[in-house]
Amino acid sequence: MSLAVVQPERYEEQLAEKVSQVYAEFEAFDIPELEVFRSRPEHYRMRAEFRIWHEGEHSFYRMFDPDTRRPFSVQDFPAGSERINELMQPLMQRIEQSDDLRRRLFQVEFLTTQTGEALISLLYHRQLDDAWQAAANSLQERLDISIIGRARKQKIVLKQDFVTEELTVNDQRFRYQQVENSFTQPNAGVNEHMLGWASDVCRDEQGDLVELYCGNGNFTCVLARQFDRVLATEISKTSVHSAHENFRMNSVDNVAIARLSSEEFTQAMNAEREFHRLKDIDLDSYQFSTILVDPPRAGLDKDTEALVQRFEKIVYISCNPETLKENLETINQTHKVERIALFDQFPYTHHREMGVFLTRRQ
Repeated sequence: MSLAVVQPERYEEQLAEKVSQVYAEFEAFDIPELEVFRSRPEHYRMRAEFRIWHEGEHSFYRMFDPDTRRPFSVQDFPAGSERINELMQPLMQRIEQSDDLRRRLFQVEFLTTQTGEALISLLYHRQLDDAWQAAANSLQERLDISIIGRARKQKIVLKQDFVTEELTVNDQRFRYQQVENSFTQPNAGVNEHMLGWASDVCRDEQGDLVELYCGNGNFTCVLARQFDRVLATEISKTSVHSAHENFRMNSVDNVAIARLSSEEFTQAMNAEREFHRLKDIDLDSYQFSTILVDPPRAGLDKDTEALVQRFEKIVYISCNPETLKENLETINQTHKVERIALFDQFPYTHHREMGVFLTRRQ
């Protein structure tokens, strides 16, 4: 994991630079005033991973310089949540005291929540045995955490392989199962801003929503209350399982989820191909008014671009302004940017998370 140098005194300056970048890059789309959502200036990341370096009787957390890629040791992690920081040294001290925990350990991964839950994965270059399991059980009880041990073709879950996060959106509380080694938004506070913004742009919507790349139902759980029905798609089995659990925890009962890629869903919508995974879903029964897309960094392919242009309203969440801009060059021909937002998900880095709301041109 690379280090973002946390400088709270520079927070507003680095945010202003990102705002200027957005205006410069997207001015061709006649955008309205940019809505800017700030992060906490420190302790904003709910997850982190560290390489482990052993030297004599001591072990150290290591990160990588983002420019030189050289590793260096760290004692704390200012970008990480308070829970990560309060666990780092007690965890390392106990690892150093136990050969069963320390031997051939090469990586530690933290996943935490705003309510204080912590799941720690310990990764090894050796097979794990009963002695490791006994030591790890003692460690997780002492630190009030959940531990997973990983080695080649081996995964030992001592308690559970997930945490339950609580997010507050529009004064309502939502609960989310977040599974180890699967994607979740790392900045919980900014994620709440993103969900609130998406809810706001859809506040007067009617009809049905289709959502591509729904993940664990992050947006789905919030937006389902604002539409008659929702059809969501996601390719990851783990994420689909978590999404169903999150729908249950949040009393969401108007969502159908299909394990399809965006390309496959486009083929289904175009009646080019039938999918067994859609056998219980009648696409023709939906009255879609809005589509939400939250694609990976590669953005939308050409066929999916054409698909989203068929909808009256589009909510596009982007983790890569470059591919967002490329997609908008096509989508802007049929739709107009009504609202645009910058979410500072990753302070002190060049990464920018964005949201765009578009409506069909008359």
